[in-house]
Amino acid sequence: MAQYAGRGVHGQTVEVIARRILTGEIAEGATLNLAALQEELDVSLTALREALKVLTAKGIVDARQKRGTFVRPRADWNLLDGDVIRWQFADGADPLLIDQLHEVRAIIEPAAARLAASRAGAEDVAALDAALATMAEAKGRPSAAVAADLAFHRALLAATHNELLVRMEVVMKTGLAERDRLVHGRDSDDDPVPSHRAVVDAIRAGDERAAETAMRELLAKAVRDVEKLRGREGDQ
Repeated sequence: MAQYAGRGVHGQTVEVIARRILTGEIAEGATLNLAALQEELDVSLTALREALKVLTAKGIVDARQKRGTFVRPRADWNLLDGDVIRWQFADGADPLLIDQLHEVRAIIEPAAARLAASRAGAEDVAALDAALATMAEAKGRPSAAVAADLAFHRALLAATHNELLVRMEVVMKTGLAERDRLVHGRDSDDDPVPSHRAVVDAIRAGDERAAETAMRELLAKAVRDVEKLRGREGDQ
């Protein structure tokens, strides 16, 4: 599903309600008081209903006669939706969500690297090389480092030439961006290029096993980076 691109009052209304539900401020099964929300958020009933349509499409709320609009069980929410992931990160990095992201990446990306090693063409390798070059140039600039890392992992998925894997970018990019902001936003002498270059070199050589191994090592390093930051924060 495409990410929601709402702006202005409509977009703000969607995000306020979504974040209240995702944080548990509005509980699963709760019936929404539309009149109270309309007054509190200072929006028209039409605008409020349009906002709720966005959340309905993502499986978060539903409406029934005699019951009204209510929050669906979490099991029904589209947790793989990019907006839902982004909303969960809105108030800061969620440790559990970051851990779950690591687990998803550990399942997907080593296999993706292996596939890329067997399928990548010259254009795919060039895209990975370009992302590496941008990554090297981005040192010391957190926002640029985040963009470069996202470009690398997007190019990796594209190099698999598997349409379903390419679509996983929608699931991963928001969580990956938040994880990157956490890591790259702190002072660090760490150079991410060598670990990423090892993946590209293996793909270039068509070495499936080496590509998979290099990606596993890259992801293990990503976990260590986050754990190191948590340790620093725990000491403060």
